Amino acid sequence: MADAQTLRTEPDEQPAKQPKSVRLVLLALMITMMLAMLDNMIVGTAMPTIVGELGGLEHLSWVVTAYTLATAVATPVWGKLGDMYGRKGVFMTSIVIFLIGSALSGMAQNMGELIGFRAVQGLGAGGLMVGVMAIIGDLIPPRERGKYQGMMAGVMAIAMIGGPLVGGTITDNLGWRWAFYINLPLGAIALASIGAVLHLPRKRAKTRIDYAGVVLLTVGITSIVLVTTWGGTQYAWSSARITGLIAVGVAALVGFVFWQTRVAEPVVPLHIFRSRNFTLMSVIGFIVGFVMFGATLYLPLYQQSVQGASATNSGLLLLPMLGAMLITSLVAGRVTTNTGRYKVFPVAGSVLLGVGMYLLSTMDTGTSRFTSGVFMAVVGLGMGCLMQITMLVAQNSVEMKDMGVASSSTTLFRTLGSSFGVAIMGALFNNRVQHVMSERAGTLGSKITEKSAQLDAKSLEKLPAAAREAYQHAVSEGTHSAFLLGAAVAALSLAAAVFVKEVPLKEAPGREGADGAGKGAPARLDGAV
Repeated sequence: MADAQTLRTEPDEQPAKQPKSVRLVLLALMITMMLAMLDNMIVGTAMPTIVGELGGLEHLSWVVTAYTLATAVATPVWGKLGDMYGRKGVFMTSIVIFLIGSALSGMAQNMGELIGFRAVQGLGAGGLMVGVMAIIGDLIPPRERGKYQGMMAGVMAIAMIGGPLVGGTITDNLGWRWAFYINLPLGAIALASIGAVLHLPRKRAKTRIDYAGVVLLTVGITSIVLVTTWGGTQYAWSSARITGLIAVGVAALVGFVFWQTRVAEPVVPLHIFRSRNFTLMSVIGFIVGFVMFGATLYLPLYQQSVQGASATNSGLLLLPMLGAMLITSLVAGRVTTNTGRYKVFPVAGSVLLGVGMYLLSTMDTGTSRFTSGVFMAVVGLGMGCLMQITMLVAQNSVEMKDMGVASSSTTLFRTLGSSFGVAIMGALFNNRVQHVMSERAGTLGSKITEKSAQLDAKSLEKLPAAAREAYQHAVSEGTHSAFLLGAAVAALSLAAAVFVKEVPLKEAPGREGADGAGKGAPARLDGAV
């Protein structure tokens, strides 16, 4: 408890320089954040090898879906548990569950086991990002929080660039099981560091968990994710299964909203949406997830299929976008910390994001790598202005007691946005590719893309020259449609950003903002564990 006095933060005094212990905690949090973001990138690279050993190709999509679904469902629950029972213990529990799921996934003997263990891993992952954001919200006042945006953006960039490279190296040299086992030493370091240096007040809520709300929210989110995953791919949008899932999802979410107004301790307190800024940040977060994950999915496909880039270095292909995002996030964080002003960033970010996505939509078979890199950099500038600012403003808009649910709700909206983005952009891409292939290559073109509009490098090399050229044009047309949709959706982000009210950022945790946001007991960081 040597740091008990160092970490004590009184409501009216905040040290200008963060104590060393806080910086050590932040380092551990960044490692944990890396766990959450790196996992899917590494596993995605290992999937062909996994299928080759375990079989079950027809269930391949469920390896990703089970993880994503469990993460989305667990996210708001972890946030609420942290608010009720204390951040540290709940966060460390989520890490342990994630590591158990990782170890079990590495030991899976068939595809069914792998899918089940990935769901366990996803349940833990739902608490990782929420825990990181909420603990940062407890430790660092919003006015100072901007300094650390660059760290979080840097972790994201490293995960997206290094993930495929690390995944390929591990799979080729150690075997696919180490794509999961690699989480264990990183997780152990994070657990040990957090256990040693993070000291937060212990909480013990007298209220009970809203189990009915959890069930309704789980059913609603599950239905949404399954609709976006299956719709237009495994099942037609008009099929009975998809329409049934839509009906169940809508009914469950409507029931959830109604129930949250009746229960004493709701999973997602609806009063947080009374803050205009919080609601707008949730909308912008959804749009950022929609656009970002769609872009990162189809940009490498375009560069590999049309520009002839190597699939091995697919993460490096995104370097212009991720580098611009990192630099802009650092600048935005520093400016926000020094001035306390932030509205300019969601407005400028939305404009840059929309312009960048429109520029990407103009790419064709003759676009050079340099030109596409410039277009990606514009998108990255927009993302850098938006990624962390949305969380910062959302947290600044609620009371300290709701920090967890605010963080989890914002994260959930971004997760749902990514699901919708991948699904809707994917549907546009697939339909356009199949249409163009039929036009340019006739029956052969239809046969080539009958099972999938996305061909791997080996399949592409085996095509006749005429069919390969037709496919390149088809991919160019497909990405045009997907990115044009992204530009239109980004315009909605601008419409939301214009209405953001620039409420002064709190100087210390718990200090009341100009509109009353943040009113409540200050977060005292003492030696209690």
